[in-house]
Amino acid sequence: MTGVVGVGVDLVHVPSFAEQLGQPGSRFPDVFTSGERADVGSRGDDHPRHWAARWAAREAVVKAWSSALHGYPPVLGDEALRDISVACDAWGRPRLVLAGAVSRHLAGFRLDLSLSHDGDYAIAYVVLSAATR
Repeated sequence: MTGVVGVGVDLVHVPSFAEQLGQPGSRFPDVFTSGERADVGSRGDDHPRHWAARWAAREAVVKAWSSALHGYPPVLGDEALRDISVACDAWGRPRLVLAGAVSRHLAGFRLDLSLSHDGDYAIAYVVLSAATR
């Protein structure tokens, strides 16, 4: 049995995000993993919407985690975004992959992810739950 301890959602304006990706010195391209680069590269020409959805997923994880910590200070800063990534299976279904400090802090929790994009927007929804023992 599980109980929801946090929910996070993030909406990204794809054209604005694409513009930021293209700016020299942007922090965004360095955050994405080699696996994400390969996955997005295999998805045809509309890469910005896929990058935006992956960014939204990172932000939604942080928001779900933060809602679980309501009343307590954040555990990590922006460096947490580098420890969160999205991997897709052969059918394109996304899941979250955690590494480093984020993986250690969220050990024992389950993160469920839903991604979508329509027109100029990409959205991610994350549910953070913990198993009850």
